[in-house]
Amino acid sequence: MEVEYKEESIKNSRGTMLFTCRWLPSSSPKALVFLCHAECGTRLAAAGYAAFGVDYEGHGRSKGARCYINKFQNIVNDCREFFRSVCELEEYKDKNRFLYGESMGGAVALLLHKHDPSFWNGAVLVAPMSKISEEVKPHPMVVNMLTKVEEIIPKWKIVPTKNVIDTAFKDPIKRETVRTFNSSCSCSSLMIRKNKLIYQDKHRLKTALEMLRTSISLERGLNEVTLPFFVLHGEEDIVTDPEVSKALYEKSSSSDKTIKLYPGMWHGLTSGEPDEYIEIVFTDITAWLDKRL
Repeated sequence: MEVEYKEESIKNSRGTMLFTCRWLPSSSPKALVFLCHAECGTRLAAAGYAAFGVDYEGHGRSKGARCYINKFQNIVNDCREFFRSVCELEEYKDKNRFLYGESMGGAVALLLHKHDPSFWNGAVLVAPMSKISEEVKPHPMVVNMLTKVEEIIPKWKIVPTKNVIDTAFKDPIKRETVRTFNSSCSCSSLMIRKNKLIYQDKHRLKTALEMLRTSISLERGLNEVTLPFFVLHGEEDIVTDPEVSKALYEKSSSSDKTIKLYPGMWHGLTSGEPDEYIEIVFTDITAWLDKRL
């Protein structure tokens, strides 16, 4: 199926320009899929879905301090505003609405659901950041110390982190080769190691604390998740612990929920594995979506 790709810049409530894009199938879409930090628009459109993405403020081709998150809720609000503006278009008012979140985008998707519990028809969550693994959770004393200085040096690149490319992309060719997707964090041009759109520095202090707070908050409220969801995770993922997805599946209140763990696979289920394994993952995703139209 032919895919039409469009780009557009919009201004958020704080006056920052955000990069958005959409992938449209050649015929009327089966449903709408809204991407939170994901790289699958072309595949979804080829499967008959209209996909929409937005680069978060400071990420990808959006304006703002590079990979700086002042308030995680700002990201959620920006996504909500853009996604709902699409849903209000006349040609889409009768279409089902699905969220799709990878890694940090999984947290965004869950928070969007919590804000509008009955608005979304379901969510696909790939290795979501919905809980902090006990193995990497910082000591409360460390958090307390950093919290005292976060407003003084919020953008300080202080928090050490492993190179996400080396830990997320299992396929060595994909790890080193320039690949072009219509996405960086959500939708802009992705070029692995050489791409300036991929942040490879230490986390900024405020960003790290906001992500920590968000994960802790989500963990405490996993039972509040009620929408249909499909959570996928590589069993060898060391970026987000597979136990995180298991906890979401076990504690959520959703009556329609599915979990699948992929033996031997890493964090980048949809972009960092060998092609034949990526095909398996997307076949599972589209099959799940197709059954909920």
